[in-house]
Amino acid sequence: MIPSCPQLNGRPLFEKRLRQLLQKHRIAAVPHGFRSSFRDWAAEETDHPREVVEAALAHVVQNKVEAAYRRTDLFERRRRLMDDWAAYLAARSAGTET
Repeated sequence: MIPSCPQLNGRPLFEKRLRQLLQKHRIAAVPHGFRSSFRDWAAEETDHPREVVEAALAHVVQNKVEAAYRRTDLFERRRRLMDDWAAYLAARSAGTET
């Protein structure tokens, strides 16, 4: 299940609505594919640490000991990761990716 995503109006965009939008715009994709594409890109094209990528995907730390010691949300590092992702998508959209 994909967690909700914020819309510009601050309300969540749920998976069902995302599916509807993809169908409406005739985009041959599924909501989970966005997350999978991001994960693959981050692993293959960046040097961002795995824990930052997993936090960006809102994955929960399964190891209870590790989770107990995790005291940060890695916000600034996640922001830089998402800035890189936005730049990558913009370059792809413009046809200028390297």
